[in-house]
Amino acid sequence: ILMVDEKGKNMKCLTFFLMLPETVKNRSKKSSKKGNSSSSSSSSSKLPPVCYEIITLKTKKKKKMAADIFPRKKPANTNTTAVQQYHQQNLNNNNTIPAPNWQGLYPTIRERNAVMFNNDLMADVHFVVGPPGGTQRLPGHKYVLAVGSSVFHAMFYGELAEDKDEIRIPDVEPAAFLAMLKYIYCDEIDLAADTVLATLYAAKKYIVPHLARACVNFLETSLSAKNACVLLSQSCLFEEPDLTQRCWEVIDAQAELALKSEGFCDIDFQTLESILRRETLNAKEIVVFEAALNWAEVECQRQELTATIENKRKVLGKALYLIRIPTMALDDFANGAAQSGILTLNETNDIFLWYTAAKKPELQFVSKPRKGLVPQRCHRFQSCAYRSNQWRYRGRCDSIQFAVDKRVFIAGFGLYGSSCGSAEYSAKIELKRQGVILGQNLSKYFSDGSSNTFPVWFEYPVQIEPDTFYTASVILDGNELSYFGQEGMTEVQCGKVTVQFQCSSDSTNGTGVQGGQIPELIFYA
Repeated sequence: ILMVDEKGKNMKCLTFFLMLPETVKNRSKKSSKKGNSSSSSSSSSKLPPVCYEIITLKTKKKKKMAADIFPRKKPANTNTTAVQQYHQQNLNNNNTIPAPNWQGLYPTIRERNAVMFNNDLMADVHFVVGPPGGTQRLPGHKYVLAVGSSVFHAMFYGELAEDKDEIRIPDVEPAAFLAMLKYIYCDEIDLAADTVLATLYAAKKYIVPHLARACVNFLETSLSAKNACVLLSQSCLFEEPDLTQRCWEVIDAQAELALKSEGFCDIDFQTLESILRRETLNAKEIVVFEAALNWAEVECQRQELTATIENKRKVLGKALYLIRIPTMALDDFANGAAQSGILTLNETNDIFLWYTAAKKPELQFVSKPRKGLVPQRCHRFQSCAYRSNQWRYRGRCDSIQFAVDKRVFIAGFGLYGSSCGSAEYSAKIELKRQGVILGQNLSKYFSDGSSNTFPVWFEYPVQIEPDTFYTASVILDGNELSYFGQEGMTEVQCGKVTVQFQCSSDSTNGTGVQGGQIPELIFYA
């Protein structure tokens, strides 16, 4: 029988094979030799069996999978309520029995498999996840789990597999375990900032590499000075070198913000030592010293010690000598470290002598200043000039938009100064993204009358993501005319970073791509 649909596609040939009476006789003779059987079985054996085979005709077109034939879309109105109920069962782990033919609601194997996520239906194993007092019992299906993880495969089907109906996992958070199961069952990645580290731990433990990579990408995109120190500690634990490198980039460039963050106090001792040793740390040493004392106070609480001066020094141990106290400004040392009580009297006297005496005493502290980071300058004009009626400032805004192809940290702007001799300017600099202020500062700078640029810094470097336009603005206040740039470039290559420029609607004083103020972007990369 040839079966053809309305459009002439999906042709199938249905062939029936009928057994001849002669064959039936031969088969009945053989069965009689084996002995008499019950009346019901004997009557059924007399019926000639019918066999069939379905043969699909070959066509030139590529075969389509169910997902191609049935693209993902909302089910029909009649089934919407039922589908929503099943999704709610997945979230709540309801043990309600599905309606008959629930499989018909989902056209693809992926969607039908997703129904089993966190569902007791056909579950052949259960997990008790979480530490004592905070556990959650979650259902699982051995076959699905074994397909998604080599660890689960060894656990259920390996040579040393144990046939347990309930498995306890005290070292994984329930929310993280659910996120991993959702990926294995539904092929969906659902990450949240408060559980992504725990999810990464679960993905590493059960060897689910694609989910682990997604966790690392999530952490990299959400990385900031506030969480960089904690993520540095975790990235070393999880052996993620790329994430470790990204953490160091943020910590180096935004060191003071990172050291003042709450997350700095949560790092382990080994990470503390690595940060205090860091040669490229871009921070004042007094900030490093104060951060170490804050960490010591929290560490005393973790060890259930009273936060006395003696105990703080005890938990810091030899890490105290990694702080480069002799490189502090004398005022910072005299008003800060010297009066903190953390140093012994001999140490305080020796450091004072280090500042003042010609013959300096030997110190246990590192006395060589940190190298810090060398700022790069992106100059966007090929020449500069001045005229009798330009460039004048009356509280109007000079602005330009820029984008980079790699992540950088904007430390400040280079600005032109007076073209009529030395003069002082008041500058309010600002950096925005889609109207949101990311950094601003109000400061003064003195120009010597040359055509050089003069740096104006933000309080802290601002992290700039690639392939997104940011707006750099400055409002200058000064009586003198200044130099201005000419022959501006729309694209500038600065080291390994490419910077693109375009005009900004915020500019009300004439600055644009071709000419004007803000000749330089000062950044760390």
